[in-house]
Amino acid sequence: MNLGFTLIFNSVLLGVGLAMDAFSVSLANGLNEPCMKRSRMAGIAGIFAFFQALMPMIGWICVHTIAQHFAAFEKMIPWIALVLLCFIGGKMLLEGIRGGDCDCDCGCGKGVGLGELMVQGVATSIDALSVGFTIAEYALKEAVIAAAIIALVTFPICFGGLAIGKKAGTKLAGKAGIFGGAILIFIGIEIFVTSWF
Repeated sequence: MNLGFTLIFNSVLLGVGLAMDAFSVSLANGLNEPCMKRSRMAGIAGIFAFFQALMPMIGWICVHTIAQHFAAFEKMIPWIALVLLCFIGGKMLLEGIRGGDCDCDCGCGKGVGLGELMVQGVATSIDALSVGFTIAEYALKEAVIAAAIIALVTFPICFGGLAIGKKAGTKLAGKAGIFGGAILIFIGIEIFVTSWF
């Protein structure tokens, strides 16, 4: 395949499409932690971008090595996303209801930890495994470039979601954790339901 306009254009479109769930989760994280510093925002957006690039590469590798096993696993993807996002969302929802501890003076909720961010990263990008099938005809170099473009598109989208969520979270104060948790649960259900139709 030519490393030209088509590869870049298709990868950007894939990146935008794949980043929508991560954007919504970023929005929820920003709502939950309105005092978040820019460095933390960059770190969170980086985690989502990393997983959005990693999953298509894992899918590409599966297509080129163990495709028949991956086809069976693909049916479990919506279930995994549902369980992971409902677990994290439920935890955030409960902390919001209980009025979780806040270590700053702006009334924010407790931010998600690294482990929870990793779970969110996997849950929002697990459907990107199937993108490995769409880029299966790419050579390794082209697949890596496509994955890198997907990550480069995902990063600013997630950073924007965090910024919007932060701004709204400051206004919502104590209710932001409840709203953010509800968003995560809704995203999990939406991924699950849309995978069957």
